[in-house]
Amino acid sequence: MCQSCAASAAPAPLPADASGPFRGLSRRGLLAGAGLGALAVHLPTGSAAATEPEAAASARNGAWACPALGRFPAGGHYGAPRGGASHAGQDVSNSTGTAVHAAAAGTVVRRSWGGGLPGRTGNALVIAHGGGQYTYYGHLSAYRVGLNAEVGAGQRIADMGATGNVTGPHLHFETHTGRLGTTVNPVSFLAARGVDLSGGWSRIDPGASGATVVVIQHLMNRRGYGLVVGGAYGSVSADAVKRFQRSRGLTADGQVGPATWPELVYTLRQGADGSHVRALQTALNKRGAGLAVDGGFGSVTRSAVRAYQSVNRLVVDGEAGPVTWRALTG
Repeated sequence: MCQSCAASAAPAPLPADASGPFRGLSRRGLLAGAGLGALAVHLPTGSAAATEPEAAASARNGAWACPALGRFPAGGHYGAPRGGASHAGQDVSNSTGTAVHAAAAGTVVRRSWGGGLPGRTGNALVIAHGGGQYTYYGHLSAYRVGLNAEVGAGQRIADMGATGNVTGPHLHFETHTGRLGTTVNPVSFLAARGVDLSGGWSRIDPGASGATVVVIQHLMNRRGYGLVVGGAYGSVSADAVKRFQRSRGLTADGQVGPATWPELVYTLRQGADGSHVRALQTALNKRGAGLAVDGGFGSVTRSAVRAYQSVNRLVVDGEAGPVTWRALTG
């Protein structure tokens, strides 16, 4: 886990190659400009959801994705003590080279040692998502995107590593709201947006849009619902999902989540053909596979499944079963 990823009381100057909206400012200047400190760590004072109000449930709109697969190491949680400060993110442990994905669409505004933030070590990226939201990815072994690159949700941006002051390879992941430097608990932040940072199934609410909705619509069509595949989770698609949920004895709330996904997906192998394969190809393309969405599970699609499984440390068998689907749609 991280040994030094924390709010720093005595910041040093930014690295010479730092760039983006705060280029030219020292770390001390960043802290001063934030009033109470640019790396204020907001810990829950009551319930676990104190940093994310219930109103945020509407944000489960398919715009966010799980940044990496792995486990939560002991002591790597948000707010864990780091000397006189607190751990500013959540660690996700896996082997060096495990894929790191953008948590949402945005622009890479930091690509440097420490990411230009105080108390951080190792190769890092910072992505700006607009609306004062940023994500930080630390201890990377390799970069897969350049500075100022525009990235999509789920796109591979880096490889997990152990650069800097760490006890082993992992991703140090942070979420910042309001301004770069004001962190919130990334586990609850992503949960409010339908993403399980520990690697569980996603939650997609009616009103969502994007590639994951296209996946749902293709899977629903394989079940015989005849939806227009446009990536908008409107009332027609939501009503169809509710009918499907009722047919399976599930709560008919229209949310495609941990209860509905396992009933909706298929285990797919080379030779399969149809809308469920189009769903798989769409999900792989969200992760950068670049496949033709033709509904045919041939050798090219099988190679893409194997490649995705390999870089995410799943069983590499070329078969899209529940574990692979969960990772792809997370």
